[in-house]
Amino acid sequence: MALVRWEPFREIDTLRRQMDRLFDDVTSLTGTERSERSTWAPAVELRETEDAVVLRAEVPGVEAKNLDVQVSRDAVSIAGEHHQEQRTEEKGLFRTEFRYGSFRRVVPLPAQVQNDQVKAEFKDGILTLTLPKAEDERRKVVKVTLDSAQS
Repeated sequence: MALVRWEPFREIDTLRRQMDRLFDDVTSLTGTERSERSTWAPAVELRETEDAVVLRAEVPGVEAKNLDVQVSRDAVSIAGEHHQEQRTEEKGLFRTEFRYGSFRRVVPLPAQVQNDQVKAEFKDGILTLTLPKAEDERRKVVKVTLDSAQS
C-alpha cells in the first residue's frame, strides 16, 4: 500500500468549491426545478465472500423491465426509471413526495469478478447480484513447510 501525503489545505479548498457549487445550484433554481433536478439512487449493500461478491440494491417501485444492469470486471452499473402513474384529483389538493424519473448508480467492486458468470435475482424490489470472483482474485491458502535447522 502506497503512502500518500495528506494536504489539509487542498482538501479544505476542494470542500469550499463544492459548497459554493451546491449553494449556487440551490439558489438559482425555483422549488419545482429543484425537485426535478434532485436525484435518487438505489441504496446498495455489498458483501464479499471467499468466492464471490454479493451486491443487493433496493429499487422499490421499479419493474424489472425498466432496469438496466451492466457488469464490468470491477464495477456494476444500475440504471432505471420510475414511471409516474397518470392521476388527477378533481376536488382538493393532490400532493406527492414520490420521486419519478431516471436514475443511475455505479458501484465499484472490491475485487475483480467474472462478469460473464453473474447470477441475478429480482424479488420484492430487491435486486441481488452474485458476482463470482475472477480466479486470480480468490484467496488461496498455501501451506508452507518449514525445514528445522539442525546445528
